[in-house]
Amino acid sequence: MKRVVCVVGMIVIGAVHCAAAIDIDPAKVVDLSYGFGPQTVYWPTAKGFVLEEVSKGEVSGHWYEANNFCAAEHGGTHMDAPAHFARGQASTDKVPVTAGIGPLVKVDVRQQAARDADYRLTADDLRAWETAHGRIPAGAIVVMDSGWAARWPDRARYLGTDAPGDTAHLHFPGFSREAIDFLVHERDINAIGVDTASIDYGPSQDFIVHQLINGANKPAFENLANLDRVPASGAMLIALPMKIEGGSGGPVRAIALLP
Repeated sequence: MKRVVCVVGMIVIGAVHCAAAIDIDPAKVVDLSYGFGPQTVYWPTAKGFVLEEVSKGEVSGHWYEANNFCAAEHGGTHMDAPAHFARGQASTDKVPVTAGIGPLVKVDVRQQAARDADYRLTADDLRAWETAHGRIPAGAIVVMDSGWAARWPDRARYLGTDAPGDTAHLHFPGFSREAIDFLVHERDINAIGVDTASIDYGPSQDFIVHQLINGANKPAFENLANLDRVPASGAMLIALPMKIEGGSGGPVRAIALLP
């Protein structure tokens, strides 16, 4: 069943102006975000998501619900703004909305990651994608599908450790330096994304992938969900972060529009 939504264009009917309708097929919209709650995975040094009830019940004869929430910028499905790892680059509120909108390029490294939990997506993986699907399009958001989403929200399996504050035993796939060099210098991308907790692989100590992508004033999206439901090419990714003034990142609602 399709839902008709009036969003763009103008049609003149007598003296009435009506926005033109487009069809949105729910079957072609994939939610790439995890919900935020007690099970949301955050970096081991960060505080988790907290929802504080303000009101939930009858108030003056009507129902009223309201809550406060507290959360670290970097946890769950979220954006790393360029300011996260690059001095003087764009903070969350300064990242153009268009940076999170672009052709979705999904690079499947599930087999490699199954053999090596610390696998780093290579430039050869990107070239293999191009051999199969053509040149990475301008404005693309290149995402790694390592299959790690199947481990969510089990922190021990997803991060390699479930001990608070433990960053010495992290194990999960990410991008390699050579892959980012290729994307930043040889392709015109908008951003990158991963289905793991970081664009750098778990044992990283220098976070070179963060340094390079943020240094190029480009954002990254981490902890993406449901990448198994999107094709390698042909989909459009829309990732809109919470607009935190002066922030280094923030929660994201990301979706894929299937071809």
